[in-house]
Amino acid sequence: MPRFKDQAVCIREIDWSETSQVVALLTESHGVVRGLAKGSKRTSAGAVARFSGGIEVLTLGQVGRTTRPISDLAQLTEWDLQDDFHHLRTSFDAQMLGFYAADITAALVGEGDAHPRVFAALTGMLAELAEPASRDAALLCYQWRLLTDCGYQPDLQRDVHEDKPLPDRATYGFDARAGGFTARRVANGSATNVFGPWKVRRETLTILREVDAAGRVDATSAVTTRANRLLCVYIRAILDRQLPTMRYVLGD
Repeated sequence: MPRFKDQAVCIREIDWSETSQVVALLTESHGVVRGLAKGSKRTSAGAVARFSGGIEVLTLGQVGRTTRPISDLAQLTEWDLQDDFHHLRTSFDAQMLGFYAADITAALVGEGDAHPRVFAALTGMLAELAEPASRDAALLCYQWRLLTDCGYQPDLQRDVHEDKPLPDRATYGFDARAGGFTARRVANGSATNVFGPWKVRRETLTILREVDAAGRVDATSAVTTRANRLLCVYIRAILDRQLPTMRYVLGD
C-alpha cells in the first residue's frame, strides 16, 4: 500500500469514536487528503507519540498516511504537530477568518489535486492573522491565490461582455457567470444576488490588480474589505451555495 509523509493543515475534523477522528487535511504535495486517524485521541504514551494528542482544525503538522484502496478514507498513521497557531484560539475574529479559509479550501480543492502555492498561502495567512491590522489583506491574498490556482481567476483586464479591454470607469459590473468585470451599466445590486452582476467601484478592481501583480497588498482599508466581500460572493456563485462562515465575511 502506498505510503507518504507530507506537511498538512487540518481543515476539517469530526469525532469517529471516543478515541478516533476523521479529518480532512490540505497537504503540500497531495492536495486534500481525507482520512481516519484511529486512536488519535487516546492518552497512552504510544498514541500521544504518534498523534501529538489529537488533530485539531487550523493546526499545521506532518502527517503520515497509508492509502487503503478499498476505502474512501486513507488511514492516517501519525501526526506530528508543528504549529497550533495559538492566536486563532484567543481571537474570535482571527478564528472565524481561519474557519472561512478552511471552508473554501475544502470546497474548491480536490482530493489528490496538489496545489503547493495554495498550501503556502494558507499557512502564511494563518500566521498573519496574529496581527489585527493585517487580517483583511491576508484574507484577500489567500482568496485570490485559491481562485487563481483552482482555475477560477476573474478576468481583470477585459470586459467579459464585450471582449475588449476594460475602459477607465468609476464603477463596473461584476458578472460571476462570465467570470469578470464589465463596463456595462448595472443596477445598484447587493451581495444577496446569486450571480450578479454586482456594482463594483474602480478602487476594488485596482486592488485586485495589485494583488494579482504583487501577491499582496500593503494595508487594510475599506477597499480591502469590499474586495474580500466580492470574492466571497464570487466563490458562493461558483459553489452555488453559501457556506456557513461566509456570513462572517459578508457581514450578514
